[in-house]
Amino acid sequence: RYEHNKTGSILINSLCLSNGGIFPETHYPRFIQKILSDGGLLSPVITRLMNFFFFSRGLGAVFGPYTQPSQAEYWDMWTAVRTNDGNLVVDSILQYINQRKKHRDRWVGALMTTSVPLHLIYGPLDPVNPHPEFLQLYKKVLPMSTVSVLDDHISHYPQLEDPTGFLNAYLNFINSF
Repeated sequence: RYEHNKTGSILINSLCLSNGGIFPETHYPRFIQKILSDGGLLSPVITRLMNFFFFSRGLGAVFGPYTQPSQAEYWDMWTAVRTNDGNLVVDSILQYINQRKKHRDRWVGALMTTSVPLHLIYGPLDPVNPHPEFLQLYKKVLPMSTVSVLDDHISHYPQLEDPTGFLNAYLNFINSF
């Protein structure tokens, strides 16, 4: 939308992405995400049965083995999800998985044609967007983008697992133009 409305009030100078499932063909959602995103009858039941134990185990599976959140951090995340009964709408939020498939050409096309500097900060141990499959496709489809690959033990949440490495990669990106 920015590219089509240069006179608008939003000014985008750059775009920095991290381990998101940009491409449906290299995105491997967790089992629970598949169940919840299908919109079936199980979704409302599962969201009501979800508890801290299942939440923290599921979330921990996408962190690296050396970068697991502490119990206090898990509790903070669980509390945030539960605020205003947010846990009861997780199935609705996960519709982005289906939308990504439906709008793939438009959304990836916007990245392919953007005129702003584009960068990816990537944790290569990510089971949702696995290495090297995801990164190879990213570089093929978006060759104009620069990429920072963090240490081998960094996974799906690089900004939490290696905040200093993530910040340094971001600062190097924005200081490059």
